[in-house]
Amino acid sequence: MTTKIDIERIDELIAGYFAQGLNKDELAELQQWLKASVDNKTYFLQAQEVWFSAISANHAVRFDSEKAFQRFLASTITINEKAQIEISKKQKTRFFELNFVRVAAAVALLIVFTGIGFQIGNGRSFGTLADVIVEAPFGSKTKMYLPDGTLVWLNAGSTLSYNQDFGVDNRKIELIGEGYFEVTKNKELPFDVKTSEMTVRVLGTKFNYRNYSDEDEAIVTLIEGKVHLSENSSNKSGYTLIPNQQAVFDKSNKNIAINTVRASYSSDWTKGLISFDEEKLGNIVRELERLYNVRIKIADDSLLNYRFYGNFTRTEQSIEDVLEVLASTDKLKFEQKGREITLRLK
Repeated sequence: MTTKIDIERIDELIAGYFAQGLNKDELAELQQWLKASVDNKTYFLQAQEVWFSAISANHAVRFDSEKAFQRFLASTITINEKAQIEISKKQKTRFFELNFVRVAAAVALLIVFTGIGFQIGNGRSFGTLADVIVEAPFGSKTKMYLPDGTLVWLNAGSTLSYNQDFGVDNRKIELIGEGYFEVTKNKELPFDVKTSEMTVRVLGTKFNYRNYSDEDEAIVTLIEGKVHLSENSSNKSGYTLIPNQQAVFDKSNKNIAINTVRASYSSDWTKGLISFDEEKLGNIVRELERLYNVRIKIADDSLLNYRFYGNFTRTEQSIEDVLEVLASTDKLKFEQKGREITLRLK
């Protein structure tokens, strides 16, 4: 059972787990405490009730790194009042002395939740728990830390989700779009990234995974360490990549090609860089739409056969700057009305 001596330390660990994530030693400390008694697990579940009540378990709320902290603080008064009411009614553990709420408010980042049910061994329900969903809207990218300390960058138009037992019983996440990962090593818990076509498994490494639903290819690029990837619909053993290798999965024929590349380029987007290397115009257009939050129409289908290359810095060069460079090839021209852009054969 939690003692007066360690209560504040445990509250800090729990709040950190729900917010910005814990490092390896902190996570091990929390796991050891959870395994010590059923009372500790009960305490942890009650902490989750308070945490989720700060955000709303009734509907999804999109991740907003700019407004997150203030939204959490604004909700703490309601949490306090709720906790005090529960104390008088049910005489719950001293967790509801509001110590956890104080600690949580100090470290909070808003996370996105969609409700799912949760029960412990004796069948008692502790309210609605949730999957965590983090989204990088068009025109932006998002940096975050998972509960195990893994660093993740999400590119524009991407979504990442994981269950609340992440880092305790498993390290499984689902990805739509593009993510760059620096995975914290843990030999006992492999790190799995699943998309609609492939799953990548690692123990600790740096890699980039791109799989947008509107693109014809899924691409895994290994920068450091080792990863194993497998096709979700196949019983094949899969492939193991070494640094500076890239796996390209063709969604139409289900084939996987392994290429040698300069892998560090694959994460340039985390630094605000945009790079096209003999890329098809269709892929470039989809990328620009996500990065600049615009709509681009290709009026002449023949343009789809053209490939372009170029390097840009999104924070310094506008969508107009990028389009001017593409137009300078004398292959196309563009018309722009607000956020609507049309590309035509020149």
